[in-house]
Amino acid sequence: MEKLLFIQTGFGVDVHGQDVTKAAVRAVRHAIYHNSMPGIQALLPNQDLNNMVVHVKLAVPTDKENVDFDAIKELIPYGTVQISVMDGGMLTTSGIFLEDKSDKNDLMYIVNASVETGY
Repeated sequence: MEKLLFIQTGFGVDVHGQDVTKAAVRAVRHAIYHNSMPGIQALLPNQDLNNMVVHVKLAVPTDKENVDFDAIKELIPYGTVQISVMDGGMLTTSGIFLEDKSDKNDLMYIVNASVETGY
């Protein structure tokens, strides 16, 4: 990324089911869905939203290889999306095992996201 314009952060949790992608999607949504960047188009080369670069950084507690990059990319409507996954986040007990919620154990997955936007 040549020029960094915005950074948004969020976190997401999958309380039951131990699905790291579900927690990652929630983290990215948390980061971006409460924001508006109405002036970004004027800052981009040729004022084209497709010239935007979005770097999504995910800190996940486990199962890094199971993060569905396509599910993350679907959340970003414009530009080129780059995704990196690193160790982080948290595993903690949900306090209950619910078989009907597809639990494999009583852990909940917490993922942190940083969404960097620029060109």
